[in-house]
Amino acid sequence: MTFTLEGPVLEGARVRLEPLGQRHAAGLAEAAEEDRSSYRFTWVPTTAEVEEYVDIQLGRAAAGKLAPYAQVDPASGRVLGATAYWDPRSWPDRDGLYAIEVGFTWLAASAQGTGANIEAKYLMFRHAFETWGVERVDLKTDARNGRSRAAIEASGARFEGVLRNWSRSWAPGEAGRLRDSAIFSITAEEWPDRRVRLEQRIARGPAHRLPAPSTR
Repeated sequence: MTFTLEGPVLEGARVRLEPLGQRHAAGLAEAAEEDRSSYRFTWVPTTAEVEEYVDIQLGRAAAGKLAPYAQVDPASGRVLGATAYWDPRSWPDRDGLYAIEVGFTWLAASAQGTGANIEAKYLMFRHAFETWGVERVDLKTDARNGRSRAAIEASGARFEGVLRNWSRSWAPGEAGRLRDSAIFSITAEEWPDRRVRLEQRIARGPAHRLPAPSTR
């Protein structure tokens, strides 16, 4: 029994998730270089690294480990950042997944706080639960990253605890070291309630108007 991890285009009012390709590289570079002050704990490529970054993500996709996306403004076509489905876990005795992780997420500084992130999470959760039929969606972040933890909790995910020395650290000066990871999840039983809450939050969000990019 097999499951091929392929993420389709997921379209919202504030964000469109497009399967990642090298065509997104220039836009990712522009997005990543706006203001890097919020990327302390997150893997975000510099302009010089972005082509390799895309190649690495596509290599993981070819191995069936990842379904990477570019986050795109549907009104302008501007690339806002990236995200991915990650770590698919398949049933041993039948087709399909029982769990998937949402991760590798970052946004341009000017796209943060616009509602793009919460809508992207909603689109990915909905597809995972309602199309793939998973029983669980996980999210994790560096335990020190308070901003990321707050954003994950705002998506409706439940905090499960901190796993020590669980993941590679992306913090400056910590190459080759491991970080403590804060683990969150939504289960299939929780999803109907979380869906309603997310839809209400998206409806209350700001009108779709992306701010101009930050200047460096």
